Amino acid sequence: MKIAKFLDEQGQARWGHYEDGKISGPFLACRSVVGANVAAEDIASDLARLAELGPPTGDWSAAPDRLLPPVSAPEKIFCIGLNYRDHAIETGAEIPTEPIVFSKFNTSLIGHGESILLPKISSQVDYEAELVVVIGREGKDIDVADAMDYVFGYTCGHDVSARDWQKGRPGGQWLLAKSFDTFGPIGPCLVTADQVTEPGNLRVRMQLGDRIVQDSTTAQLIFDIPTLVAHLSRFVTLAAGDLIFTGTPPGVGAAKTPPQFLTAGDVCTVDIEGIGRLTNTCRDAE
Repeated sequence: MKIAKFLDEQGQARWGHYEDGKISGPFLACRSVVGANVAAEDIASDLARLAELGPPTGDWSAAPDRLLPPVSAPEKIFCIGLNYRDHAIETGAEIPTEPIVFSKFNTSLIGHGESILLPKISSQVDYEAELVVVIGREGKDIDVADAMDYVFGYTCGHDVSARDWQKGRPGGQWLLAKSFDTFGPIGPCLVTADQVTEPGNLRVRMQLGDRIVQDSTTAQLIFDIPTLVAHLSRFVTLAAGDLIFTGTPPGVGAAKTPPQFLTAGDVCTVDIEGIGRLTNTCRDAE
């Protein structure tokens, strides 16, 4: 099932069944939000009610109302670096022997259609299209064989990155470089895991305007989704709503000759097979 979180005409956050930019009604108020300290059974109950709505009626469009991040208050956001074999080769880096993990603050999250703000203190803002895994229930020391049982669903993600902070500051300021406000677009919807039969073989693309600049598949992942879930759970207890940005394909701006970074007016679209298209426009921060 594809579900989206949005603001209705009264400014109330609601869930709806999402397809081709349409949200079906009637709608559910966001009494329960994935990962927002709500019991998993409450989430499942709301999803069951959404399933009963059937296909979108066409009576409502997402366009007049603001689409919100499908998970707006995750306890943790994990990001995996250099996890596409072809991207690691592109950067000239050695193939990692274990996952490279960093994080983003959840204040970076924005939804489909919202603006990416280019900060005044960075001139090298880069794009990274990513498949994002949404954890569905609490788990610790999870076995790889059981890891997919903890996956609630998937969404599109854009790991916006200020390269001059990530690499150009003492020690490499990865957390700050990845966590500027608006540097974590996700959406437009959340697709439940039962609807994604082959998460290990999905096409992932980034489109800038009318140009495809990244194009690969999750078959290139060095560490697949079960491995990532199990690995992370060895260190911390995973919670419902935690997000895992699984890595980005080759074609990032920093790897081009000469480098090509985002500028005001650029329209970024993350396109993931079976998940959807996440579009955000860049503008200069005031």
